[in-house]
Amino acid sequence: MKVLFAIFEAEPFAKTGGLGDVGGALPAYLKKAGCQTRVIMPKYAGIPQIYKDKLRPVANFKVDVGWRRQYCGLEELDHDGIRYYFIDNEYYFGREGLYGYYDDGERVAFFGRAVLESLLMIKNFKPDVIHCNDWHTAVIPVLLREICGSLPFYYGIKSVFTIHNLKYQGVYDEGVLADLLGLYGHTAPYEKMGFDGGVNFLKGALLYSDAVTTVSPSYAQEIQHAYYGERLDAVLRMRSGSLCGILNGLDYDLYDPETDRALFANYSSRDWTNKKENKRRLREMLGLPPRGDEPLLTMVTRLTEQKGMDLFFYIAEELLAEDLQIVVVGAGEWQYEQHLRWLASQYPNKFAACVTFDNDLAMKVYSAGDIILMPSKFEPCGVTQMIAMRYGNLPAVRETGGLKDTVRPFDEHAKTGNGFSFANYNAHELLFTVKNALRVYRQAPLTWEKLRQNAAGERFRWEDAAVRYLRLYEKIGART
Repeated sequence: MKVLFAIFEAEPFAKTGGLGDVGGALPAYLKKAGCQTRVIMPKYAGIPQIYKDKLRPVANFKVDVGWRRQYCGLEELDHDGIRYYFIDNEYYFGREGLYGYYDDGERVAFFGRAVLESLLMIKNFKPDVIHCNDWHTAVIPVLLREICGSLPFYYGIKSVFTIHNLKYQGVYDEGVLADLLGLYGHTAPYEKMGFDGGVNFLKGALLYSDAVTTVSPSYAQEIQHAYYGERLDAVLRMRSGSLCGILNGLDYDLYDPETDRALFANYSSRDWTNKKENKRRLREMLGLPPRGDEPLLTMVTRLTEQKGMDLFFYIAEELLAEDLQIVVVGAGEWQYEQHLRWLASQYPNKFAACVTFDNDLAMKVYSAGDIILMPSKFEPCGVTQMIAMRYGNLPAVRETGGLKDTVRPFDEHAKTGNGFSFANYNAHELLFTVKNALRVYRQAPLTWEKLRQNAAGERFRWEDAAVRYLRLYEKIGART
């Protein structure tokens, strides 16, 4: 089974969040599962020079972006046993950052067309499946069917589309179908991609792909309902027979408190002694006074409504009335950043706000914390809770998406679970859940130790995800 994995970011070349983790990890595990897997992504200006220096030219050619004829370079690199292809165009990708430009729709259209035309330039590799990821690659299944479907080379190539976050869809004026995608005169795209008088790239992928996946089983069910469906729930219900949720994994060799160089002191679940040292050193580093073994609450998050920041701020001062300290690491929306700074100014001995994202600092917080808060409004999968559990930092989460699939709530009677959870998007339920966790921490140390061991022992493996994807590829490949 030959698979081309199309994605806009992949660790270690470019990453803004969980999508980059998937792009860096899943292809390697697909290869281990038996797929001949290759990855294709943009060549960004910010790719580290150490990798740019190793790129080999494959071809250069022109790509039609509507009425435009744009240069496209194709380069390749072998990294950790996987061949990566990079689409080169300085105008579209030679910029700072990955997203947020006025012409993102045009950049996406160029990339989609370039991916399909690149296949003609690659020797001895015709994929059975093109696996597309999020709205940045959503035009690929559309163009594969509408533009390439009549060309002999592309016969038999199937497409899988994975939703990593349904909120981001790529909605544009209807004119882009002709102006950017060259679909003037094609009636089906106007019908299938139509949305609020314009077009929706992601909706096109949902209707043109041979199979649709998302990154956790619970999220696959949730997005078929209006509350989570971002106005595409009816389309997702229509595709429910071809929709499934496959839980993302975690690289347990990379995220290992025994070997993690970012930590102040390494430790393992066999001996938690140095976890206390990490807590002490983090407090010192952030200017929080030493408090012995009093609980340290943490958040490592994007500061957005999705992540439940409104709930957290509603109860923050009531939490700070408790005998504890809180550390938050993250960046995002201005109003949330300002509120964090205000809390830090009002409670300098109890609250530390690190309004940035620094991976080394994040790892220090994972290792130092006792409880990590994730009161998400929705969470397609989430990697934060997986990392936190690995480092013995118990999650307190809302039961949604991947959080529901990975966090087993503490059972008072059976003394089981690996964290704490609440069901409704409600600040008082969050407060009750955190106070329950604090009670167990303070009053039942043996139970807390058991929960911490349970959490550290969890394994959400990429191997399992890769096997499920392989079965899906084989299933759609068997269809005529």
